[in-house]
Amino acid sequence: MSATISSLVRILLVDDSALVRQGIRSVITAHGHDTIEIVGEADSVASALTETKRLRPEVVLLDIRLPDGSGLDACREILRDLPDTRVLILTSFTNDDLVYNAVIAGAQGYLMKEIDPAGLITAIMDAAAGKSVLTPEVTSRVLRMVRSGGSGGGAGELAMLSNQERRVLALVAEGLTNKEVGERLTLSENTVKNYLVSVFEKLGVKRRSQAAAIYVQATQHTK
Repeated sequence: MSATISSLVRILLVDDSALVRQGIRSVITAHGHDTIEIVGEADSVASALTETKRLRPEVVLLDIRLPDGSGLDACREILRDLPDTRVLILTSFTNDDLVYNAVIAGAQGYLMKEIDPAGLITAIMDAAAGKSVLTPEVTSRVLRMVRSGGSGGGAGELAMLSNQERRVLALVAEGLTNKEVGERLTLSENTVKNYLVSVFEKLGVKRRSQAAAIYVQATQHTK
């Protein structure tokens, strides 16, 4: 049975190539029409910001390089103004710095344009559910940046956290939702949320992907 319109995940496509946007539309029409609704398109940073504010999509599928600026800057501005929005980077660029900086900017995930249709649909649905979306290839790139010391910091950043906060953050870094973390630790979903509010405040971040990146960085430095 198809989902109702109100239950569809609403997404905004941002890419300067009309051909790419049409390709994504075709994929979603063929494979995700009963779960995902494309509510709009944009082809620049400026139009992405305007359309995100106007349409309030749940997920923004965003290219990292746009004619008038960086998709990472757009990501930061979107999340500053609409922090509940999930941003997924979809790009053909695999530079390690870009990958890590996307995570630090608050992106929910970083996907390559070579991703298969089923993988794209799953990534969008996972992002909408609050899960971090990082492919094994992207995860290895982030870890490579961490191990090379390119991101700075270290285990000391976790010293401010209580043992339970660390347990919660460790599971968030694995990509679990608040509900799944609660089930794993026998906590209510609301309690997990409260722990994360405290974690974010102590680490000076606003997004779970940013906190997860700090956790990965810190724990790798201790190994």
